[in-house]
Amino acid sequence: MKKLASIAVALLLAGSVFAQSGSYKLNDKVANFSLQDGKNKTVSLTDFAGKRAVVVVFTNNNCPYSKLYEERLVNLAGTYGSKGIQFVFVNPSVGTGEASETLQELAAKNYSFPYLADQEQSLSGKFGATKTPEAFVLLQTDGQFTLKYKGAIDDNPQVADQVKNFFLKNVIEEVLSNKTVTSLERRATGCLIKKY
Repeated sequence: MKKLASIAVALLLAGSVFAQSGSYKLNDKVANFSLQDGKNKTVSLTDFAGKRAVVVVFTNNNCPYSKLYEERLVNLAGTYGSKGIQFVFVNPSVGTGEASETLQELAAKNYSFPYLADQEQSLSGKFGATKTPEAFVLLQTDGQFTLKYKGAIDDNPQVADQVKNFFLKNVIEEVLSNKTVTSLERRATGCLIKKY
C-alpha cells in the first residue's frame, strides 16, 4: 500500500511539472495578452508599453492569503504607480461554478489598476502560476516585456509588520534603479490554483 501511495505522489508531482513545462521561464519574452475586467472592458499587456514594468499578480477574492496581501499590494501599486510601475490583478478562478458572483466581485473592486478575469486559465497557465497571490514582474524594453521575477510578495503573509524580506518591493526598486534583479524567484505562499 505504501508503494502504491508513493507511486501516486510521484505521478502527481510529475504531472504538475509537465503541466508547467510550457510556461514562461525567467528572462523569457512575454507575449501580448488580452483579458476582460468585471465590466467587460478589454485590457492588453501592450496598453502598458510606456511603463517601466508591469507587475501581474494572480489573486482570488476567496483566498485568505490574497485577502491578507490585498492592502500591501494596493499600497505598493499606489507607491510605484507614478514611477512607471503598472500593477494588474488577474483572477484565475473566474469560470468556475461561482463565475457570475466572481465577476460581480471583480466589478465591485475599485482599484486604481485593472483587475482581470482569466476565465479559461490560459494566462495563469502560460505564466505557470500555481498559487494566489503570486507575483510576476515584467520588465519593459523597447515595447517588449521580459519576465524578471516570479513568486512571493514577501516572507510573512500573516503579519505585515513583521516582514523581514520584501521580495517584490526589492525587485521593483532594482528595476527602477536599472540594477540587475538579484532575487529571481521565490516560492509563493498562498492558495493553490485549482485547474478547471
